[in-house]
Amino acid sequence: MLRGGNFPTAYVYPAELRDTRDLLRKRCIIVRRRGATITHVQMINHQQNLPAFEKAIRYKANRIGIADRFEGDSLQRMVSLDVDLIDFYDKQIQQLDLFLEQHAKLDDPDTFFRLQSIPGVGRILAMTMLYEIHDIKRFPAVGDFLSYSRLVKGTNSSAGKSYKPTGRKIGNPHLKWAFSEAITLLKRECPQAKAFAEHIEKKHNKVRVNTLLTIKLGRAVYWMWNRKAAFNPNVFAKD
Repeated sequence: MLRGGNFPTAYVYPAELRDTRDLLRKRCIIVRRRGATITHVQMINHQQNLPAFEKAIRYKANRIGIADRFEGDSLQRMVSLDVDLIDFYDKQIQQLDLFLEQHAKLDDPDTFFRLQSIPGVGRILAMTMLYEIHDIKRFPAVGDFLSYSRLVKGTNSSAGKSYKPTGRKIGNPHLKWAFSEAITLLKRECPQAKAFAEHIEKKHNKVRVNTLLTIKLGRAVYWMWNRKAAFNPNVFAKD
């Protein structure tokens, strides 16, 4: 199968960058745990039939003294534990962000800053794309890149016949997440992208529009990286 080209050789990710990539993935896990802990505090508040928090407790200043609104020492201790965990996660995430950014600036500063030319894409999304892709040249065609990023379904063919695509989970889930987040922020931060989204919403529903725009952004990143060019919102907004 390997000789016949039916079983492609896997890409060997550079050993010197694997630890940084894995640390970035670990950061995503910590962020999710932080979010789950915040949700737990909100659930406790709801279960006790208390009024909703007036301010978002994801901000440290708004978490001061929130355990005092609950009755019972065990309940107060549980909320205090959650608050301490959130504070700990915040500190770790902040330190990780600085550490990872320093590595990105050393490993591939040009691509790191070029990716941030996309409106709404900041350090974290840029680093996710940078370390999950590493070398855009490993994708012979833009379709290969889109498939790897889980933005389009892969092909399924045999003896010249095409069948229903399979393996929806094949590809890189971290890139799928990064592009999904990026397109939401792009529509908010870029007037051209927002206008283009409103234009194609006349033909498709919002879910389909998001899918089309995410694929379009994936293509843009592929060619930006290949051509070493910054993001052009006017080109992106063209049909």
